Amino acid sequence: MIIYVKPFYTKPYRSSAGFTLLEIMVAISIIAIVLVTVYRMHAQTISMNVISRFNTVAPVLAKQILTQNETKTLDELADDSGDFGKEFTDYKWQVSVKEVESEALGEIAKDLKQIEVTVSLNEDEDVYTLRSYRFFR
Repeated sequence: MIIYVKPFYTKPYRSSAGFTLLEIMVAISIIAIVLVTVYRMHAQTISMNVISRFNTVAPVLAKQILTQNETKTLDELADDSGDFGKEFTDYKWQVSVKEVESEALGEIAKDLKQIEVTVSLNEDEDVYTLRSYRFFR
């Protein structure tokens, strides 16, 4: 006769079909690191897009303001500022007219004016300056 004695401690049956807690924590950590990296890249792309748009639009707007000032006479030409209306609400412009002082030009320098057009975005966050010289005679 064989007597079977049940041991005091028995290991329960373990299925190898599931994941352990450690494996799940490692997987979640990897996913979190990847998502943070993707978020940072996306934020940087948005920032670069805003800068690229400004570097494309600002020269065109500055040239537009400079063209408007090219038709003015010497008496009409003065410092001025404004905005671009509804289409470019965050963009502002400023025109500065200065005398040119040069010993090399002599008397001709009094007829030469420096016209500087400054286009800014979001209260001088980004600034583009276009400088031109105009001779009046």
